Amino acid sequence: MPAQLIDGILLSQQLRADIGVRAAALTAEGRQPGLAVILVGEDPASQVYVRNKVKACGDVGFHSVLEKYEADMTEAALLERIAALNGDATIHGILVQMPLPKHINPHKVIEAIATSKDVDGYSVLSAGELLTGLPGFQPCTPYGCMKLIESTGVDLRGKHAVVIGRSNTVGKPMALLLLQANATVTICHSATPDLAHHTRGADIVVAAVGRRNTLTADMVRPGAIVIDVGMNRDENGKLCGDVDFAGVREIASHITPVPGGVGPMTITMLLMNTVEAAQRAA
Repeated sequence: MPAQLIDGILLSQQLRADIGVRAAALTAEGRQPGLAVILVGEDPASQVYVRNKVKACGDVGFHSVLEKYEADMTEAALLERIAALNGDATIHGILVQMPLPKHINPHKVIEAIATSKDVDGYSVLSAGELLTGLPGFQPCTPYGCMKLIESTGVDLRGKHAVVIGRSNTVGKPMALLLLQANATVTICHSATPDLAHHTRGADIVVAAVGRRNTLTADMVRPGAIVIDVGMNRDENGKLCGDVDFAGVREIASHITPVPGGVGPMTITMLLMNTVEAAQRAA
């Protein structure tokens, strides 16, 4: 029997409905959640991303500010703008869209955002809070992946999870979140010999490397849960993930599609972090 699809669109709609209720309650108290999104330069993909984020804010009743700057904006000017937003009581979350122009240090920019407003969860302090189990903001994509796994109803305690990828934005925090859920976690990457040896023994596989067909049917244990974080294009220009979807679907018990799986959840978890930030500020 083919795997059951984990519908990221449906789950994100359900979560956004709850976020909207929470936002309305805060707004009624005079504390409307606010998100500031900063875009530097003219990157086409980034323009689409920020437009979607601002629209999502409006849909759930947030106050949002979109600030667009030319690609020649200086690093000092950007840091000054972030400092002003840090002190703005109407703004509870600050997001600087990546990538930035090459003359701006992204690490310095991320670290300039107040921890209480780091709704992307990318700062060193946010990473440290995640590592040590302190309450903080979880990076949005791994956070969304955990919600997708939770929606299957499978208890992660004692399960073996394999994360393919070790990026600071997905792979590493994904592994930490799975550990917090009491899974036994293996992290694989480009230098891992015999990737299939690890994935064949996994109850959960999260593929996050940005390469088509990284995970194929012969690499998956029957009944496994497969979460596909990848965003790639096939030879026909069609959007696809890191997983051979057609093949793996015949083996796994649950699988996320691309598109319609992890993607819709990322912005939803950004909204979740922002309403959390507003509640903490209140």
